[in-house]
Amino acid sequence: MLFVVVVTAGVYLVRRAEPRLAFFPLVGEDTTPARFGVSFTPYTIETADGERLRAWHLPRRDAAAQVVYFHGNGGNLSMWTDVLVGLWQHDLDVVAVDYRGYGLSTGRPSEQGLYRDVEALVTFVQQRLGRESLPLVYWGRSLGTPMAAYAARVHPPGGVVLEAGFPTIRAVLETSPVLLALSWAGNYRFATAEWMRSVQAPALVIHGNRDSVIPYRLGQRLYEGLPGPKRFVTVSGGDHNDAEPAEPEHYWTAVREFVAALRAPVQSPF
Repeated sequence: MLFVVVVTAGVYLVRRAEPRLAFFPLVGEDTTPARFGVSFTPYTIETADGERLRAWHLPRRDAAAQVVYFHGNGGNLSMWTDVLVGLWQHDLDVVAVDYRGYGLSTGRPSEQGLYRDVEALVTFVQQRLGRESLPLVYWGRSLGTPMAAYAARVHPPGGVVLEAGFPTIRAVLETSPVLLALSWAGNYRFATAEWMRSVQAPALVIHGNRDSVIPYRLGQRLYEGLPGPKRFVTVSGGDHNDAEPAEPEHYWTAVREFVAALRAPVQSPF
């Protein structure tokens, strides 16, 4: 009986702590694309469970594709502005959102909550911002990779970019026996590989070989499990939180080639 009580208490404590260990949001919005001379339109998107999400659209008339970008677990849209502007500068129409609890978005982050945010965003893009003549690309970075994979499962895109990603959160914790053991008591999975199993859209996997947060081998493992057409790109010297690619010419050439090979998806109701 004592064992059951101890285990139950342990599971409860782990699940209570999960959100604080998994997410590192910052509230507010102190930098926007306008600081870089790029016009953007802010939107408020309502989720099915009543949260209000802050989203940005960086439109580009001559875009080669429309990118829906899912950022990593740190900060907010303001901290990712340089990355989003970089995409725009490389001929991409960009839509990005702050997950619940981040930036100006309401609520508190959780894995299931973020999936609701993804559903709301892709629906909004399709109904309000979609450009039928352009390939639609879901681009996830770090924590954003399971979000992009989930989005691709919910509403098929023309392509998926998974940058600095991982197959599942347990793979990230496998070098720490204590954290790995605790993860079995938790709810969170962030199962990028699982979401991608039913996705047939072409995938571009990008990973720096000096990534100090998500090991390079996990990017390779994620790539190996992808079922559809795919390409793996190694960024030599690339670390996890690089604002600019360590090998910019190699990086952007791979992105341009990937986008050029895509076709615009057939539009259908969500």
